[in-house]
Amino acid sequence: MGKGGESTVPTHTLQTTAKDGEWVSPYNPLDPKAPQLPTKGEIKAVIPKECFERSYIHSMYFVARDTALAAACAYAAYQTLSTDIPTDVLSLDALTWFVGWNTYAFWMGCILTGHWVLAHECGHGAFSPSQTFNDIWGFVMHQALMVPYFAWQYSHAKHHRRTNNIMDGESHVPNNREEMGLGTKGERHSGYAVIHEAIGDGPFGMLQIFAHLVIGWPLYLMGLASTGRLGSDGKVLQAGEIIDHYRPWSKMFPSKLKAKIAMSTLGVIGAWVGVFMAMKEYGVLPVTLWYIGPLMWNQAWLVLYTWLQHNDPSVPQYGSDEWTWVKGALSTIDRPYGIFDFFHHKIGSTHVAHHLFHEMPFYKADVATEAIKAFLEPKGLYNYDPTPWYMAMWKIAKTCHYIEDLDGIQYYKSLEDVPLSKSNGKKVN
Repeated sequence: MGKGGESTVPTHTLQTTAKDGEWVSPYNPLDPKAPQLPTKGEIKAVIPKECFERSYIHSMYFVARDTALAAACAYAAYQTLSTDIPTDVLSLDALTWFVGWNTYAFWMGCILTGHWVLAHECGHGAFSPSQTFNDIWGFVMHQALMVPYFAWQYSHAKHHRRTNNIMDGESHVPNNREEMGLGTKGERHSGYAVIHEAIGDGPFGMLQIFAHLVIGWPLYLMGLASTGRLGSDGKVLQAGEIIDHYRPWSKMFPSKLKAKIAMSTLGVIGAWVGVFMAMKEYGVLPVTLWYIGPLMWNQAWLVLYTWLQHNDPSVPQYGSDEWTWVKGALSTIDRPYGIFDFFHHKIGSTHVAHHLFHEMPFYKADVATEAIKAFLEPKGLYNYDPTPWYMAMWKIAKTCHYIEDLDGIQYYKSLEDVPLSKSNGKKVN
């Protein structure tokens, strides 16, 4: 068993609220009284069979709906905003211009995340009964959002196959103590550990949010952050090896996928060429306002979901010696997203069901979630954190920094709990 978990998380089975009022997962695998986990088949048996029925018409309706919303948002912006910067940047007109375009970027990015979720459904085979149909629509929608469809389809499938697997997981794989810049006795010698001490708790939490939501997605696609520790051949990656989503020969992918990876990369290149041609024709600022701003919000949303749905100080991460598929899938967390559930097809509030059965169409996931909750919750195996998503984001940014080891059952630890290296140093909150 690994070093990090036992002293970090108190023994709890059905308790879901800590003394400080924060949510904690009811399942603690270190508890001797922890319940026996059901099989995937036992969980599937409680879900109505119609939840697995896929419909061309139903899915395409949501493509049409989201596209109509995007068109309406663009039309409203076109009627009310100008791409010309006001002459007096300190005027009320300038403030209105700035607020207007940022409002457009936020809501258009929110709407386009609906398209992103639909393309994600295509990759899972949940969009329709035909995978060819799925791949065509998924490719179009994802490539328009600069997502290499086939490459991410493969890496995301691995994320589902190896959820919360410390060694062979994919996306948001936790750093260990050494990778965080901590020595064997907790001394800070490099990396994030030194940065945290230099800027303090609050600013470091803000840095975590910036790193995830602003630059996290492109860094992940380039293989520079959050990837797994094993290549597609099952071998540990050596220092300096990068598994990106663009090279057909990247160790992320088996050789049989080279043609599809190349197609995805060419699609992204083609999309960027289109953007640059538009900039040449219409100017950098108009294209940035109309497209790049919403794209950045879209990327922030998709990273936010994968970040929040699998991470919490009370949710275990598993080394290869402890991990099983059911353990990983049941480490998923459902969260409330309010109005954004409408735009994002409930991807965050029905994520447990999605990780258990990714082939299930999203428009049946709420029914499945109720059945899964009724089955798992009495056993202390259903994770639902009622904390508002923005508060949960701040909590995770401040507490989920690293794990101790790569083996056994591990729990996230916070740099806030690591002593400062300077004996007379004062922590900045």
